[in-house]
Formats: sequence, C-alpha cells, structure tokens
Amino acid sequence: MRKVSFLHKKDHSEDVEDDAGYLDVAVSDVKHPPAQLSPMPEGLSSQQVVRRHILGSIIQSERSYLESLRRILEEYQSPLLEADPHILSPRKIRLVFYRLREITQCHSMFQIALASRVAEWDSSEKIGDLFVASFSKSMVLDVYSDYVNNFTNAMALVKKACMSKPAFLEFLKMKQASSVDRITLYGLMVKPIQRFPQFILLLQDMLKNTPKGHVDCLPLQLALTELEMLADKLNEQKRVADQIAETQQLARSVSDRSLSKQLNSDQGSLVLCETLIETVYGERGQVLKSKERKVFLFNDILICANINVKGPLDISSLVPVGPKYTMKWSAPLLQVQVVEVGQEASQETLFQHGGAAASGRKGKVILGPPRLYQELLDLQHDLSVVEEVTLLVGTLQGTYQNLNTTVAQDWCLALQRLIRIKEDQLQSANKCRLRLQVPGRPDKSGRPVSFMVVFNTPSPLSKISWVNRLHLAQIAQREENTPGWFCAEDEGNTMSPFWPLLACRVPVFTTKSSDRKVSSRLKPALHTPGQFSAGCTLLPQGYLWVASGGDVTQGQVEIFSLNRPTLRPVKSLQVGAPVRCLEYVPETRPSEEVEAVAFRSSTGVGNTICLGLDDGSILVYGSVNTEAQCLLNLRNPHSCPVLCLKHCTNFLFAGLRDGTMMVYRRSNGGELWEPDSSRTVIVGPEPVRTLLVLEDSMWASCANSVTIIEGSSLATQRFEVHPDPMVTVAHMVRAGGGVWMAFSEGSSIRLFHTETLEHLQEINISTRVSLHNPGQKSMRVTSLLIYQGLLWVGTVQGIIIILPVPKLEGIPKITGKGMISLNAHCGPVDFLVATSSTLSPELLKRDSVADGPDSAPPRGRGGGKGLGVLLQYRLRSTSGLPGRPLTVRGDEASDSSLESLEHSLEDGSIYEFSDNPEMWMQGRPCERDGGRRDRMISAAVISGGRGFHRLREGTTERAGVESSETTLMMWELPLTV
Repeated sequence: MRKVSFLHKKDHSEDVEDDAGYLDVAVSDVKHPPAQLSPMPEGLSSQQVVRRHILGSIIQSERSYLESLRRILEEYQSPLLEADPHILSPRKIRLVFYRLREITQCHSMFQIALASRVAEWDSSEKIGDLFVASFSKSMVLDVYSDYVNNFTNAMALVKKACMSKPAFLEFLKMKQASSVDRITLYGLMVKPIQRFPQFILLLQDMLKNTPKGHVDCLPLQLALTELEMLADKLNEQKRVADQIAETQQLARSVSDRSLSKQLNSDQGSLVLCETLIETVYGERGQVLKSKERKVFLFNDILICANINVKGPLDISSLVPVGPKYTMKWSAPLLQVQVVEVGQEASQETLFQHGGAAASGRKGKVILGPPRLYQELLDLQHDLSVVEEVTLLVGTLQGTYQNLNTTVAQDWCLALQRLIRIKEDQLQSANKCRLRLQVPGRPDKSGRPVSFMVVFNTPSPLSKISWVNRLHLAQIAQREENTPGWFCAEDEGNTMSPFWPLLACRVPVFTTKSSDRKVSSRLKPALHTPGQFSAGCTLLPQGYLWVASGGDVTQGQVEIFSLNRPTLRPVKSLQVGAPVRCLEYVPETRPSEEVEAVAFRSSTGVGNTICLGLDDGSILVYGSVNTEAQCLLNLRNPHSCPVLCLKHCTNFLFAGLRDGTMMVYRRSNGGELWEPDSSRTVIVGPEPVRTLLVLEDSMWASCANSVTIIEGSSLATQRFEVHPDPMVTVAHMVRAGGGVWMAFSEGSSIRLFHTETLEHLQEINISTRVSLHNPGQKSMRVTSLLIYQGLLWVGTVQGIIIILPVPKLEGIPKITGKGMISLNAHCGPVDFLVATSSTLSPELLKRDSVADGPDSAPPRGRGGGKGLGVLLQYRLRSTSGLPGRPLTVRGDEASDSSLESLEHSLEDGSIYEFSDNPEMWMQGRPCERDGGRRDRMISAAVISGGRGFHRLREGTTERAGVESSETTLMMWELPLTV
C-alpha cells in the first residue's frame, strides 16, 4: 500500500514538472545584460523626473527578485540534489522547490524585455503594455498558482525534515550564516507570493505621476487590471490553502468524532481565525490570568483552542512552525452573542469561563469593564443629586461662605469632568476587548447556563473584524441566504464567504398606486457627527430618501433611517409633482476654523437634498434627516421636467426632457444655489437621461451619444456610444479609468475609457443568466452600480446580477463569472445604491493591553477637544439610561458643554430596536483632519423595486415568500478590515 501511495505522489510531483510550457533555457548576462537607465537628460518636467525614479525602482526591484530566485535554485536546490549521500530525497526536493525554475524563466524573459524598453525610455516613456504582454499569459497564472498552492505543503515538509534530519537543519543554518543578508530559506521562498503586490504599488505610483492624455496612461491602467486580477486569484488560492491547513491541524486535535468529521467535510468553511488573549478578571476588576488562545470562526460553529508548544527555537527561526491545538470549547454560531460593556446581562445564569465562582450572585457578570460602567452610573446619579442640591441652594435667603450657587456649580463641573474621564476609560476598555456570551452545559435543574469569555484582540481593527464576521456569519445562516446566490457556470457548487448577504427587506409606499416610479439617491447624513466606536456591529449610518412619482399630480418621499439593523421609515413628505430624480449635496468645508463655527451655528445650511420634479421644479431641502425643510425652489423657464441631477464642486447640473441642461452656481459665500445664475447648455434633440460626474467634467447622455461638458467653461465634446440611433443611454457608472453604460434597449452593457473614449469591452447580460433562465426574452438593464469590486446589474425582470471588476485605478473590465441573486423583485429593479460606515484613524489607535480599568486616563485630554466616541448598550431606547442622556450638559454658555455627549429627542425613536435591541450613543464631533483617510468597516447595497420573491436554483420558478408591495432589500458586504 505504501508503494502504491508513493507512486501516485511521484506521478503528481515529477511528471507535472514538465508540462508548464516552458523551455529550460539559460539566459546569459553577457548577451542580455540587466536593464540600465541612461543618464537623465536635461529639460525634463517634474513628472518626467519622478517617472524615471519610479522606473529605476522597478528595475532595481526586478533585479533583486530575480537574484533571490536564482539563489534558491543555485544555493539550495542544486546542492541538495548533488549531495552525496542525499540529505533529502530527490522527490522531496522537487516538492519543496516546485515551479521555482519556471517562475525564474518567466522573469528572465521579462527582464530582457524590460532592458529593451528601458533603453528607449527617453523617446517613448511607455511601460504599461510591457506588463500586460508579460503577465497576462495563462502560463504565468498556472505556474504561480501551482507554487502558491504548494507553498504551505512545502513549508510543512521543510519543518518536518528539520525535525527528523539533523543534516538538513545544519545545511539550512550554514546557508543562512554564509549569506550576506542572513535571510532564511523561508524568507527567500515567500518572495514570489509578495511579487505582484509589489508590482501593483510601483505601477500605482507610475500612474499617479502620468499626466492625462499621456501615451502610457491607458496601458498602465490595463496593466494594473491584469496584475490586480492575477494577485486576487493568487491571494484567494493562498487563503484557501491556509484555511485547509488550519482546519486539518485543528481537526487532528479534536477528540469529538462528529466534530472532527464535520471539520474534515467540505460543508464547513473557515471564515476567520486568529490568536487572541483570553483574560480572566477578579471581582474588583483586576486581571487574574491571561493566556493565548486560537479562535476559529467557521460558517456554523465557533471553536476556541489551547495553543501548545510551537516547536524547537532553532527550527522556528528558519521556517515558521505551525502550532498544535487542544480544543477548549466549541459552540453553535447562532447561540454566541457579542456583549459590549454596559449591556444588560440576560436572565440566564452567567459565569466567567475559567475564573472563580460567581460569588453566588446569579445574573451578575464579574468583569472589570462592567465595574467601570457601574461607576459611571454612580457618578451620573451623584450629578443628578448635586444638581437638585444646587437648585435648593439657590433658594436660600441668607448668605453663607461655603454654601452658595458658585460652589454648587463647581461641584457639578467636577462631577462632569469625572464622568468624561470614566467615559474615556470605558472607551479604552471596550476598544480591543471582545466579550462573548457562549452557551454551556445546563445546570442540575436543567436550566440553560451561559458563560462569558473575554478576549483581548491585537488591535481595534481586529475586534471590528471579529464582531462583523460573527454578525455576518449569523446572517448567512438565514433561509434567504442558504443559498443566496447562484452561478450557472459551476451549478452553484462554489460558496464564497465574501458574497453579499441579504440582511433585511422592508416595504415602502404601502398605499397602492397604479402609476409609481421608484428612484433614490443615498448618502450618509450628519445627523450623528460622531464616529463609530471600535467595538460594535456596524451598519451604515445616515438616511435613505426614496422618492415616488405617486399619482399624476403629486409626489411622495419617504425617509429611512440607516442607524439600525433594519431600515426604518422616520418621515414622509408630499411634494407638488411626481419626483423624477434626487441628488445629495454635502455641505462645503473650506477650513477647520469655518467647520468649527458652522458646527456651533444652528443656522447653517449643512447637507442638502435636491429633488427634480415633473413640473420643472428643483426643490432644495436643508436637512437630510427628519427635520427636512424646503429652503429653495429653482424653476427652469419652460417648466420642462427634470430627469436627472448631479452636482460638481460649485455647480448643480439638471438634465431636462427637451435635451437641454441647466447649470446653477452657488451664491457668493453661501451654500445654496443662485437662481439667477442659471446657464443653459444644449445637449441634443432627445431628453437628457442620465448624468455622470468625473473629476473636472460632466458626462450627459442624449439618445445614443454622450456629451462631455467641461467644468467652468461648459465647453462640449460629443461621441457616439451605440450604433442604433433609436437606442438611448439609460445608465452610466464609473470606476477607475472606465465608464460602464446600459441602454434603453437590448441586454448589453458597454465599457468606455474615460480619456481616449475607446470602447474596451461589451457584455451581454442575457448570456450570464441563460442557463438560469432558459427561454426568457432578452433582458433589459434598469439599474447599474459599481461598489467594492462588484458591478451590480438590475434587470427589468427583477433579477440582480453581480459581476467582479477590479477595485484599483485600472480599467473596470469584467474579470470573472457572474452571480445571480436568488432574492429578486417581481418587477424592474428601479435603483441600486450603496452606503458604508467608516472609522477615523484616531479610534484605531491601539491602547496597551496592560492598561487595565484602574489605569490613569489618557494624557492631554484635560482642557482640549475630545475625540468623538460612541458606546453601545443593551437597552431598548435612550430613555433606558438613568437620569438624563449619558453626559449631563452644563451651562449652555460653558465651553465644557461642547465636549459633552449630546442627544436629541429624535434619537430615542430612531435607536429603539425590536429585532436586535442595540443602541448607539452619539459622541462629540471629531476634529477633522484633511489629510486623514477614514477606514471603511462595513458596507451595504440597497435595491428598490416592486415586490419580492425567491428563485429556485437553476430555474425561473418562484419559491417561498412573495410580495407585490414596493420593497427595499439591503445586502451587507463582508469586508476585510
């Protein structure tokens, strides 16, 4: 049996070596010297100088990489093969260095082509096409895929050989000691995995310094697209390989046979695993003990394991030695709850896992952070008492030295400062602590018992990732997501943990109307100016406005809050005519000083929503939340219906039915549009159906052509995008250097370059769903959206299709197979919009794990402006908090009141949850930093259309729930934060 197994392995490892399509040709450095830049000529522009420097980095990087590959072959593989006696068998040597020779050949050929291109750089300045030609070949993907898939096994073989063959371990030590850079074999062999991300960074820099219209612009974008596609495929293969290796390592340590069988089956998939520090607290909040645990999140189960000894130190310094695990506990995913600091404990019996007894107090969680929360409640109680005392002191008739209103107000201010310090300590304690309520064995009476586990995460982002993944993995267990998507090409056998998940669906415009057109524009509003805390399940923040044509005389707008797990209507507006379009316009922020004044001012216009009506009016509403009020009414001279609206810097563009476009400028020093400043641009004889904003221009569609209007000059350029003059451009979306367009007829969508206007790709949507929908008439596209590397396509049949596109600055070409949502509308998909939640970099700063609840507050916060924080509590509404909102406001004229946490009466209704009772506490406004980049931590896509129904896999038959009401569906997108 051993011989048979050995022969099978031999066939797989040795014979495959020769079928990659490469010839083992020696490349002479004499005949083909490495690339070398000539001396820099005079008279170059600053961008040309920077591009030459980036080219020099590409040359140096490729030379170093190729040298590393040759070192592996010449200093490791060849000596091992030639050793007598053999240190390792030839079969194992080939397994360890599998595909390295082919990768070296690939980059040797690339270096020859690079040297030729560098020699003529000063005359051509073009390199993007070289990357496309060199790395778009299927052979490159094949050999790199084989290498990446084999890498984990190769390292495991090296580790095993180090432990079983002292001669091999001594050989590796000797090679490392004799090398100049002291790099290990692992350090050399990991470089092919890192190569394409390095290329991408270099080409991004090159594209950033390439002027518009340059001959190398489109080739660089195409090169970025090819490299990103290649890197994504390799990363996914590496992720799957690591996932399989981790799962197998865990399965070997599980004593439960059924669980081990479940782990080894193909049904479960590993979503996330990380080494976390489990911490046990005493009754006073002190840390009793802490230990590293490996936590595994699968799609249906959560497992915590002990980490055993990782292996000898001399071996782990040469190659990473994977740990062995001993399972500590496991729990069904649907029974695991994330419990934030301050959330009410359930009525079940709770105790801390691994800690002392619960002191006989049932329902009481003995942990450090909740003690801080109780101290905060005590301070708030004392503050309310002192305020009552202050009022009573004010009624005294006599005058006393230490008993007057001034002294009492000082008491209030002192308590407010203590409350702010306690809030900061709570935020710090909550930022990197993951608290899970896990089901345990029932007690003697049969009652369910849960225990609390507290993990310290390496960073705030790590905690966010865990909480979000737990939340999304539980959503993925719902019936509408099992399955949620279908791929005709692989008959639905592929299941990725990164597909969008249907989180909720809600009806809109419940009053029936025979003539109703749903459209919307979505942006987060500044109702909650604070940032999210680093420890909660995050959903999009802001408001969604959904407009309807209603009847022939009136229009209707419904405003939905996004500050909760389920979309919730908070206000309805009636307007004088059917609504054709909406546009969100954020407030202008010229400087931090103006920002501060604007925030303090209650009369500022702030964010606005523009509504285009069928009677030619443009209504401007001065707030995006429930306090929306109409501030301005713009009317075009001929009362022509407004079909589309877009804003760009200081201009508002309105596309009209008569083929013209009205352009409004902002009033001097103001935020509103000036009615008398309107200018008319003639686009064409047909209606202006859609507008698209680029950096310094506006694209307007009219019939089968698109007109480009330059920003301030309003100069126009027109180009044809479809050969049929009866076809109209209905939708346009932009990503990177390309624009996708959909049309009023037919099922094709087309991609055009933003600069050269070249037609780059055409996709027929019907072919993407032909196996799923046989015999169906040609599909017409009714909505388009590009978001987070996916092109969302809504069709007239109500079916939603997603197609993968690149995320970077390249060309958004369709790069893979499409997926069809099994959750569909009954009628056309009227709109697709996206929203996201972000974290400011300040909230991502890691506090020391050693900082316990008794540690001192952060320095520098005494009299300065505080960062915005949000705390989460397990309460039904804000009224559940003791006393007034979290921090009691002082005197309105006091500067300290600006630092306190504020709440409006509206918050209590918006944050009142029924399904998932969680509440956000609004934080102080953050100081804005113009140079910072907020980190996106959650994202969602919302679709609108008539009705809802489930599709059966592979057919058009409807299954399950069906509704004919106008419906909104919200998908959450798993993100790698």
